[in-house]
Amino acid sequence: MNELALFNSLFEDGFGFPELRKTHFGMPKVDVKQNGDTYVLDMDLPGLTEKDVDLSLKDNVLTISSTQEEKKENKKNSEWIVHERTSSSFSRSFTLPDDVEGSKISASFKNGVLTITMPRNKALTESKKIAITAA
Repeated sequence: MNELALFNSLFEDGFGFPELRKTHFGMPKVDVKQNGDTYVLDMDLPGLTEKDVDLSLKDNVLTISSTQEEKKENKKNSEWIVHERTSSSFSRSFTLPDDVEGSKISASFKNGVLTITMPRNKALTESKKIAITAA
């Protein structure tokens, strides 16, 4: 199968409610496309930089994660009226197709979008005719 497969968790599944699944509970949105001999994954990460994101590959599973710690402010003459921007984190894992060359995966970050380029191994993607001999 030549598509990326998500590891579905209860959260991504929306607990069986399709309307909850649409929100992904704050998970970054991802687009994956196939461009000839590569797969390209784009993930929206507004407000982050390349230093805020961890990218790893182990056993053909690509994991993208980030943890943002709350910035402490020690101002004596201020108190919070609304305080919603606290610590946050996410982690998304994708099982890669067998034809991805893991050693050649590259990533770039521009304008809040992480782009991961995954070259395909042409030897694994080409089809061939197999001769059948009489026994």
